[in-house]
Amino acid sequence: MKYANLGHTGLKVSRICLGCMSYGTPEWRPWVLDEESSQPFFRRAVEAGINFFDTADMYSLGVSEEVTGRALRHYARMEEVVIATKVYYPMTDRPNMGGLSRKHVVQACEASLKRLGVETIDLYQIHRMDPHTPLEETLAALDQLVRQGKVRYLGASSSAAWKFAKALSLSERNGWARFVSMQNHYNLVYREEEREMMPLCEAEGIGVIPWSPLARGLLAGTRKSLDDRQATARAGSDAFAVALYDNPHDWDVVEAVKQVASARGNTPAEVSLAWLLSKPAVVAPIIGATKLEHLDAAIRSVDVTLTPDEVKALEAPYQPHAVRGM
Repeated sequence: MKYANLGHTGLKVSRICLGCMSYGTPEWRPWVLDEESSQPFFRRAVEAGINFFDTADMYSLGVSEEVTGRALRHYARMEEVVIATKVYYPMTDRPNMGGLSRKHVVQACEASLKRLGVETIDLYQIHRMDPHTPLEETLAALDQLVRQGKVRYLGASSSAAWKFAKALSLSERNGWARFVSMQNHYNLVYREEEREMMPLCEAEGIGVIPWSPLARGLLAGTRKSLDDRQATARAGSDAFAVALYDNPHDWDVVEAVKQVASARGNTPAEVSLAWLLSKPAVVAPIIGATKLEHLDAAIRSVDVTLTPDEVKALEAPYQPHAVRGM
């Protein structure tokens, strides 16, 4: 495994991050693995040198954090791993159980600490921007958590670039802890982030940790067509994926990936992830694995180096998209 600093910090993270949305309880989503079935993935990740793990309070409504915390305490050295979790989406339909108010941010952090079984969260991320809470209130609350020692670093997820830039500016002007990472929707099929967010992150020293790096399996080459929802259990029940990837031109990108992968002797997943890893601001794609081969392919991708001609071939079929994933 290779490692890199998370943006302009001294925090070392593996070039692959294991996304833990897939681990928790199938009562939340039918494709989610229960705790027993999840264990081999944590063990394989730690054995391969992965030290970066991403979850969220809303994944399995807290169970993902519990499963992740127990697994890492069992398989890993906690002083070496980086645990990331997120806040924003509602945990129930009752008042103050979602959003980014000071009340919810502080309460949610304390609840995540208990579920994870740790004293400090390494990377605490806002899952989305909250249109109903002043940005200053959210940033001050996050800074409070850092000063209290409950959180080490702050991150954000999918956002308009202008609003993320505003957050960085507000933090600097007020002396608050600043976001160090951006978890955004970025892959070969969806490259709209290259217009504003990626240049902003590169200029500001923000580490990018893309979600859905394989476009919900499209770029792994497992589907027979764009409409194939039978390739995996998740593909058949993930309505969000349908909303993300419905452009006929997306399949042209998939075919380009297959051609480059075949010529190289690599899998499509390895090539797609290698492309992401070649981008200057990208630190670690977040991999969701429900089969060990998914994880193994991601680990192998770290050692794949694409040529300029291969990158050109992969990028050529892309067509602009409407904004997706926010």
